[in-house]
Amino acid sequence: MPGTSLSDSTMVISAKPVVLPAPGRGEDLQVRVSAPATGGELPVVVFSHGFGWSMNGYAPLADHWAAQGFVVVQPTHLDSRTLGLPPEDPRTPRIWRLRIEDLTRVLDGLDVLEASVPGLAGRLDRDRVAVAGHSWGAQTASTLLGARVRDPDGAPGEDMSDPRVKAGVLLAMAGLGDDLTPFAVEHLPFMRPSFDTMTAPALIVAGDSDDSALTTRGPDWFTDPYTYSPGNKSLLTLFGAEHSLGGIPGYEVAETSDESPARVALLQRLTTAYLRSALYPGDPGWKAAAAALEEDPEPLGKLQSK
Repeated sequence: MPGTSLSDSTMVISAKPVVLPAPGRGEDLQVRVSAPATGGELPVVVFSHGFGWSMNGYAPLADHWAAQGFVVVQPTHLDSRTLGLPPEDPRTPRIWRLRIEDLTRVLDGLDVLEASVPGLAGRLDRDRVAVAGHSWGAQTASTLLGARVRDPDGAPGEDMSDPRVKAGVLLAMAGLGDDLTPFAVEHLPFMRPSFDTMTAPALIVAGDSDDSALTTRGPDWFTDPYTYSPGNKSLLTLFGAEHSLGGIPGYEVAETSDESPARVALLQRLTTAYLRSALYPGDPGWKAAAAALEEDPEPLGKLQSK
């Protein structure tokens, strides 16, 4: 990627559904793959959607990243509205775990995915893989970076990190489980993350107007993944942003309460620069993007790093 000149006008090819066999899941895993039409040694971003979404969401990010030289892989998790699992489905209590297995299954199936998309064979760089996710998807992705889910007694659970994953982008990710509302305690027992072992590099993005019904705390809850994880992390706090961060789930979608094309454009630029510099040490894009934000007389957010 370094030295290549790509822009939003770069042609993107996309294939869906690419199906990965998933024994024991109840149904096979459907995936969307998007990639630039040209170029080789392409880095990979595996993206985990928020609750109810699917491989068809998050075009503002997926399309942009693909146009900038990344292969973007978007699995459809079992909570997707497109699948319509009833709450009483026996898999429901395990969906949080099956989500993580979906991401691992994608990494295991890169050969199949590559062969299933016309013209993509032989063009992936398997040594440069990142994960990203929004909301519940951010918690899903974080486990591959080293975060864990606490047991009922508070002890950190199983290590589900994946050495193939070099970096991550965690968007509007839930914080610690100490201040959950009664609803969240009852229905979302997995929302008890431990960030102590989330050692892989990551960019955490939080909106300073993201008031969640899942916690008794305010928007600062979404900064916990930065505050409580080890170093080599950056935090982007977006001013005035609510849970959709300006509209990243899609263009003109109903649940976007804070539509802001400028905010989405900033996220496109910064996440692209971060991923590029995280996967290609020495790439100057992230430092340049951070400096541009700091020098902006009317910034849409602020960055901090450790």
